[in-house]
Amino acid sequence: MQHQASLFGSMSDALSVCSKAVQEGVPAELQQRAGRLFADVEQCARCPRMCGRTRVLGPQNGSLRARILFVAEAPGRLGAERSGIPLQGDQTGRNFEVLLAQTGLTRAEVFITNAVLCNPQDTSGNNAPPRQAETDQCLVHLKETIDLIAPEVVVSLGRVALESLRKIGPHDVTLQDVGRIVPWYGRALLALYHPGARARIHRPLPQQLLDMAVLSGYINRGAADGSARQI
Repeated sequence: MQHQASLFGSMSDALSVCSKAVQEGVPAELQQRAGRLFADVEQCARCPRMCGRTRVLGPQNGSLRARILFVAEAPGRLGAERSGIPLQGDQTGRNFEVLLAQTGLTRAEVFITNAVLCNPQDTSGNNAPPRQAETDQCLVHLKETIDLIAPEVVVSLGRVALESLRKIGPHDVTLQDVGRIVPWYGRALLALYHPGARARIHRPLPQQLLDMAVLSGYINRGAADGSARQI
């Protein structure tokens, strides 16, 4: 929020992401819709615990014409809360960069968001899981983001994101279905584990890289036939 611009000013990599992701060749009407959504999120006061937190949704999240949209859980205290860029600046962000590289895509080619757009903290100021009421309050923003970007594939990163997506469009996917692409909400859904350290206890990095390779294969097949793949 108020400190986001100064953080960007000191981060050349963040500025590079922003300048590429904002929106060369994007129709003016789409940019206007995005601007209204970003402004609504910036003014959001639905969750008392989030007051004063950075609202992590804007041009820095990626391309408005992305084929792939990632949904994670929430901004991290040491990452997106400081930088304003989702999955960036902390260990979870570094893990995500490794996984994203598996696809051959860059941040400028995808769009990244969260089930909740502000960093939930406990009374000690540490990261905390978002409450169900908070994910429910943020559903309106998540749905509008998906409708705005209209991606070919939505990739959920972890259980919280997967459950939020279930409330937008019904599905029966669980983390036992990791790596399986299924039809959902007029597009495709791919469930993956969250890139955070705790998830690696259940899904080590080599396995997560194999999971991400499913997305790579999907992208490459779509590029080969020159069209969006039908699920």
